[in-house]
Amino acid sequence: MLAGRPFDKSDTVNEVVVNETLMHKVGIKNPAEMIGKEIQIKNKSDAWKKITGVVRDFKTNSLREEVKPLALSESKADYGVTAIKVNSKNLRKSRTEIETLWNQYFPEYAYISSFMDENIADFYKQDGQLSLLYKIFSCIAIFISCLGLYGLISFMAIQRKKEIGIRKVLGASVANIIYLFSKEFTILIFIGFIIAAPVAWFMMDSWLQNFVFRINLNWTIFAIAILISIVVAWLAVGYRSIKAAMANPVKSIRVE
Repeated sequence: MLAGRPFDKSDTVNEVVVNETLMHKVGIKNPAEMIGKEIQIKNKSDAWKKITGVVRDFKTNSLREEVKPLALSESKADYGVTAIKVNSKNLRKSRTEIETLWNQYFPEYAYISSFMDENIADFYKQDGQLSLLYKIFSCIAIFISCLGLYGLISFMAIQRKKEIGIRKVLGASVANIIYLFSKEFTILIFIGFIIAAPVAWFMMDSWLQNFVFRINLNWTIFAIAILISIVVAWLAVGYRSIKAAMANPVKSIRVE
């Protein structure tokens, strides 16, 4: 409660509690000013109700939608859904007992039930499906890229076989040879990142605009992305680079 008190339990609906959004809709900023005012909920024929309290906004719909103006009252005729808190250890038994009670007291109405987490998940079902597709195709793209990197590093190792041997004879260490290969791939990854980052930012920002309640993109997401890209690339070329760097230089530079 931001101000006031809950409505009294009564057979007649004389009092209501409203949310922040409804308060702002009528042009009032201070919750205390709403207490004692009267409001019509439905139409001109409906009686005026006294506002006894103001509650904080809470979500009853998708994050794509704004919080709607809300009035809570004792009017049982306005409610078509009952929320029941159950013990999760024996859901099947609880559900059966609830259905039995429902059919006992409301035989003329069909019993339809669902769990709150299922209802919330339905809000984002399409997003979940798209997310799964993105993950699958991203993994495929990364796998193909790693195969390409490994093939390219293998080709370079063969092409520069004598160069590597000469460098080792002249005193180059294994770390120097690995750095020689990794440096070129790292530069290419940064160039690819510079091209891809603006496109990724635009696409993610456009998707987020569909939500009223959303996060803001920041540079840390892209920093993590480039670090992961570099690590994956180094893992892909690391084995072949080490193998080329540790090869016997005599075999590499001998005249065949």
